[in-house]
Amino acid sequence: MTPNREDYLKLIFELGGDENKINNKHIVSGLNVSAASVSEMISKLVKEGLVQHSPYQGVQLTELGLTKASTLIRKHRLWEVFLVEHLNYSWNEVHNDAEVLEHVTSETLADRLSHYLGNPQFCPHGGVIPEANQPVHEEKHQTLADYPAGTKIRIARVLDEKELLDYLVSINLNIHETFMIEEIAAYEGPITIKNTDKTLVVSYKAASTIFVDPL
Repeated sequence: MTPNREDYLKLIFELGGDENKINNKHIVSGLNVSAASVSEMISKLVKEGLVQHSPYQGVQLTELGLTKASTLIRKHRLWEVFLVEHLNYSWNEVHNDAEVLEHVTSETLADRLSHYLGNPQFCPHGGVIPEANQPVHEEKHQTLADYPAGTKIRIARVLDEKELLDYLVSINLNIHETFMIEEIAAYEGPITIKNTDKTLVVSYKAASTIFVDPL
């Protein structure tokens, strides 16, 4: 399987395509490619039995697609843990290098890497690390954009996307922090969140890819 195909499977998984249909627009945004390119690749993935496509609804991983995506996610997230814990990468720096490493990582290397790291369960962005040869379903969370003002939340997971992570670093938002949602601007405007240490204004687009737990 080509790295390009693998990237599509991983993104569909991260967007919730293991259990729900994912709109092509979200794939276009996540991979920063044209709508035509997405449509062409989706057609190929359907023919290979990796995704199911429903017109006007989107795509969802098949069991085969989920198995392959889980294997890729495992390798990618194990390398992210290694880079952060042992090479002093920050959480917004690891994606591109982990992307390269995952495509050349054998099952044996992934198993030994996991053992070396103490079999971690989550990556630096809060994503589940699958066990070897086990299809996995991402833990489901609502996004920051789904809750009303006055809700106390904990940052549980963020989409593993370089531009988003750079943005979160720039505003000093970190995984596992707790906040109160103070204000939601009208017409999909920014969301203001606050805790005892800081007040942050988060764009609606970013808030839609920040997965949280209510407290």
